[in-house]
Amino acid sequence: MDQLSDAMIGMIQEINQLWEPVYPYLANHIKETYGRKGGVILEIGPFCGVILALMAQDVGSDFTIGTFPPEMVLFFNDYVRKKGIAEKISVAETDQSLTGINENSIDLVIFRGALFFPSLFQVDYRAVNRVMKAGGVAMIGGGFGKLTPPEIIHPIADRSKELNLKIGKIEVTAEQVKEDIEASGALVDYQIVHEGGLWVILNKG
Repeated sequence: MDQLSDAMIGMIQEINQLWEPVYPYLANHIKETYGRKGGVILEIGPFCGVILALMAQDVGSDFTIGTFPPEMVLFFNDYVRKKGIAEKISVAETDQSLTGINENSIDLVIFRGALFFPSLFQVDYRAVNRVMKAGGVAMIGGGFGKLTPPEIIHPIADRSKELNLKIGKIEVTAEQVKEDIEASGALVDYQIVHEGGLWVILNKG
């Protein structure tokens, strides 16, 4: 990811804060997909926050935000400090290739916004697969999740859409996503689901 302007960083940060009411409901969706309680959880990219809701729901035992670009590291360090959980959740700088994340170390990878901002970053499916443990799960994509009620979505939907478009969001089809996964050469077990957005679920055998 190239260095972003202050205005772009500001809009990404606003989206993250705008979505805070969504996180507990989206966490329920992710929890259902993940299907277990413990494990090492990693949320990656510039759009992070749902990992805090998972931690609050006692899902996972080790928590890391692996974020990029570098400016987001400062934001998330401040974010977890203000939430009073800086000792419970690590914030690390990485990139779309997940540099610095150990192989076979993660039980659950969450990458929100991953499919829709090609001008900012690409999804490196091989990298996601590399860092997952055997039996690990990755949830890659975006949307409000299938369990978020309309009364939570409606107050933020217009502003969220406006910001996303300014940042560079594009529409993506499931067929395009499938082509990208196949072209990546990542030999992964995956499914594409449309409930509550567009999500790729990777399962590492």
